[in-house]
Amino acid sequence: MEVILAGYNLDCELISRLGPAAKVPESTAAGEPPTTDALTPETLSAAYARISRDPRPIPELRRDARRDVARARQSNRRIIFDFGHASVAEHAVFNFDILGLSRLAVEAFEAARLGSYTEKSQRYILLGRDVLLPTEIAGTAHEATFLALMKEQQEAYHSAYDSLARHYAETRPEAWAEPHGRRDLEGAAKEDARYFLALATTGQLGATLNARMVEASIRRLAADPLAEARELAERLHRAVESVAPSLVRHADPTPYRAQTPAALAELRDALCPDGATPGAKVPAGVPGNVHLIAVTPAAEKHLLTGLLHGCGGISWEGAAARAAGLDAHGRRALITESLRRLSAHEAPMRVFELVELTYELIVSASCFAQLKRHRMATLLPQPYEPDLGVTLPPVFDSLGLTKPFTEMRSHAEAIYADIRRVHPHAAPYALTNAHRRRVIFKTNLRELYHIARLRLDQHAQWDVRAMAEAMVAQARARLPLATLLAAGKDAFDETRGRVLGNP
Repeated sequence: MEVILAGYNLDCELISRLGPAAKVPESTAAGEPPTTDALTPETLSAAYARISRDPRPIPELRRDARRDVARARQSNRRIIFDFGHASVAEHAVFNFDILGLSRLAVEAFEAARLGSYTEKSQRYILLGRDVLLPTEIAGTAHEATFLALMKEQQEAYHSAYDSLARHYAETRPEAWAEPHGRRDLEGAAKEDARYFLALATTGQLGATLNARMVEASIRRLAADPLAEARELAERLHRAVESVAPSLVRHADPTPYRAQTPAALAELRDALCPDGATPGAKVPAGVPGNVHLIAVTPAAEKHLLTGLLHGCGGISWEGAAARAAGLDAHGRRALITESLRRLSAHEAPMRVFELVELTYELIVSASCFAQLKRHRMATLLPQPYEPDLGVTLPPVFDSLGLTKPFTEMRSHAEAIYADIRRVHPHAAPYALTNAHRRRVIFKTNLRELYHIARLRLDQHAQWDVRAMAEAMVAQARARLPLATLLAAGKDAFDETRGRVLGNP
């Protein structure tokens, strides 16, 4: 693993004096000379923290902070940590290069909502032989069998890619002969072959977080049961502590983070012994892996009330009374008018956030890798569980790839079971992108529109598209008016024209 501090924000006037070709603003032409200490985002946080109480112009506050970095740092510590105004730290932003992180640890890291992440994609890049040997497994009796499994999975991945690419070349020769078409077909082969790969497969990502989220991420990862996640916490802290010591101060896990999950599991076993058995399978007779388990009561009436209230001049109670008096025509007219001018690249009005939907999902690791990017939602995943089965690309059957996958899966699950007895949190490293986990996913209606727009599009990956189709279908059954334009980007204009007519 490698964590590199790739960049951070600096005061623009300081940058202008450091750059030989930069134009120096008149206000700083006779300003203070730049120093090494001033090359920190801390001066911006310190200056902005004073805006609420100091009447001087902001450029003057920034200049003061740059002139005395030690004083700026002392001010940050007092305001952020003593007074508790942590939002001041959000004015400092850091960029990280993170290399050699496993897919399992990427999920732990990206649990931070207020960050930006761009990953090396297993859909678009043909992977090499990069794999993590977890600390929990290294040097134990499981090391040799684990590494042999990794080799088996990677060889199966490359073999599957070759079969899939050959299949597309033979069945779609015209597309294969064109550079754009071939790129798309090779991408389809990569995205399906990856279901053979383990969660121990490593990758890289670029991440951008403000200082408040950096510290929160460090403390959360420091309490993680995975040694790899704890190592990531240490490396993140080392990367920023010399640059911004006044903004990222607390790096130790709290008892709340470190001890509560295990304490809850122990109490569950004591209070509910029948529910403590690991590996609960998918309930018999339950269709599909998407279940809408809760919706805001009287959701469409709630939305109608919000739309009326947003027009102004009325209380919530008054808007609710008017919404209750609308007939079917009025209800449809109000909601359709709120959507009529919506384009394929816009979100619905924020009032749509008043309606919330909660789903229980059973998704593959490949699907979860995409689901976790919807960070405006509440995402509560359980560990990966072999008893929940696997999700395989439909094309596997016709190409004879299901049998080799099944054999490899049995081997992976046997090693998973062996490791689980000693290191339960590290055992999922042995599982594949096809293995599943159970997830609670709570979203508002506005975010569901975004999910539909992105994941129902023809370019969406088939696994996450199937999940999104079921989510939208179940929402539409409960909210037929509010979901009128929940469609993929490619079908949005047609849907709007069919449902509402031209704007």
